[in-house]
Amino acid sequence: MKVLTEEKLNLVRKGTAIPATPLALDRQRRFDENRQRLLLRYYADAGVGGVAVGMHFTQFEIRRPGIDLYEPVMRLCAEELDRLADTRGRPLLKVAGIDGRTDSAVKQAEYARELGYDIGIISLAVFKDALVPELIHHVREIARIMPVFGFYLLTGVGGIYLPYRFWRELVEIESVIGIKIAPFDRYGTVDVVRAVLDAGREDDVTLYTGNDDSILYDLVTPFTFATDRGMRSVHIQGGLLGQWACWTKTAVELLARVQAWRESGEALPRDLLALSAQITDANAAIFDAAHNYTGSIPGVHEVLHRQGLLDGIQTLKPDEVLSPGQAEEITRVCQAYPHLTDDAFVAANLERWQAE
Repeated sequence: MKVLTEEKLNLVRKGTAIPATPLALDRQRRFDENRQRLLLRYYADAGVGGVAVGMHFTQFEIRRPGIDLYEPVMRLCAEELDRLADTRGRPLLKVAGIDGRTDSAVKQAEYARELGYDIGIISLAVFKDALVPELIHHVREIARIMPVFGFYLLTGVGGIYLPYRFWRELVEIESVIGIKIAPFDRYGTVDVVRAVLDAGREDDVTLYTGNDDSILYDLVTPFTFATDRGMRSVHIQGGLLGQWACWTKTAVELLARVQAWRESGEALPRDLLALSAQITDANAAIFDAAHNYTGSIPGVHEVLHRQGLLDGIQTLKPDEVLSPGQAEEITRVCQAYPHLTDDAFVAANLERWQAE
């Protein structure tokens, strides 16, 4: 099985910003290799600790026969991330999205390992109505190949309900080194955290928020619960987020500020709580909460397109477009919260990234 280097494992444990990269397509919905590399250069220079490829925002449809983009997208991103790690002189985690039934998922994990991906993050979306033992077996098979993150995906974009019992068994798998918590649900979030603490695995399984509607709230909360070992606490250390696929430099700076605050031992600054609400408001516009997230991918594309990083908002599905009024909402939050954007950073570096 692939093993993380100590440097990369420490990066995971400390907590870092990992955007889930969108899929770059041209106006004919063909894979746009130049724009995909451009996105990765943006993320690297924004200061991320890694990039996730092949997840919801890279579009699960890349695996479908007739589209057949899984291998070329995964290969290009691996090559570019390795090059960027060399030229920037620091490690960049390569996180591979793993989707589908077990036979297909195992093949994806094996291919990702061949390409040098460090971690697999497992979507269980196809396992609707499956029992917990079947889900655990699926994760174990992939964990034999490479280190993995568990993934609690929002049901509104295809995820399934995963009970406490599932998480309690999952964290006993040695190769599970982290969990992305993204149910957009406080009860589900608490189920995951309790399972980690009850198992005594808080030093081995690092928690990352994927709750785009409560990013900052997750990062500043000390989760403290009673266990067989007495009261125990754990923090969500980093973020693995679709929201952080845009305005990425600001996200990196936000995480660094939270980490510095934790180390200081000082009281939580009131402005962080205000910022939390503003981020949620911005996410509602970008992720299209008003229409049950149907415009979430186009919403992120819209921000990146306005900055010049993507050549349009098109996805693999012609009917996947901005919802009515969503563009206006994105404009509203951009104007209301300019401190959340990184437009100036992108504008200052776009030409250099294009030429690199």
